[in-house]
Amino acid sequence: MSVELETATTDQRPAGNGVHSMEVRDVHKSFGPFDVLTGLNLNFVDDAITTILGPSGTGKSVLIKHLVGLLEPDRGEVLIHGQNIWGISKQERYELRKRFGVLFQDGALFGSMNIFDNVAFPLRKHTDTSESDIADIVMDSLAEVGLEQAASKLPSEISGGMRKRAGFARALILGPDIVLFDEPDSGLDPVRTSLLNDVILDMHSRHKGTYLVVTHDIRTARKVSDYVGVIWKGKAVHYGEAEAAFNSPDPFVRQFLSGESAGPLGMD
Repeated sequence: MSVELETATTDQRPAGNGVHSMEVRDVHKSFGPFDVLTGLNLNFVDDAITTILGPSGTGKSVLIKHLVGLLEPDRGEVLIHGQNIWGISKQERYELRKRFGVLFQDGALFGSMNIFDNVAFPLRKHTDTSESDIADIVMDSLAEVGLEQAASKLPSEISGGMRKRAGFARALILGPDIVLFDEPDSGLDPVRTSLLNDVILDMHSRHKGTYLVVTHDIRTARKVSDYVGVIWKGKAVHYGEAEAAFNSPDPFVRQFLSGESAGPLGMD
């Protein structure tokens, strides 16, 4: 399956009329005079890993903030499991967020808590799970990402790659059916990026769910993606199977994914 969004107003999405875990319909968002999203249409294939790519400032992280309800669109709809999240109550939106796991760029760990307590935090905040059960769940989660030996360490006492894995374990601790990654490879060297990608693939294989990875790293996109979306000037110019993206005839998509200097994308 490959879907090309050929013009600025084209509204084409993957085939199928069922409810998708996540969908954005004609979403517009501006900050003062700056138009960031300018009619974004995407619906994400369920139980797959989709990577969203695009130049800096084109709206990738803003998309994530819309999906989790941190930003309200100026126009358009954000649907999670078929619900327009700005057409429901604040409490309903809060409950819906519990179905998300989010891995932020730096892991967003609490510096004063050890790794165990960081991962346990969502369980303690959102559930009535007993401490003995929390201990079992957290240690199992840390083992899955190779951090069981680091449970008692503070975030400052472990490497950047380990902090990312701890953040990943915390993102998965409530068993979410949607997991969002905001540039998970940021600040990592190529080897640790590759190792983190292995963890993402392994955890998706074990737990399934709809994963969305926002990144600048083409190697990450090649390694983890089932589907690739490319955003430019606030619109999706491509969304389809990963292989189709990397063989796209579209000049911008081809230039961006190959890293060539010649093409429609310049320095401005």
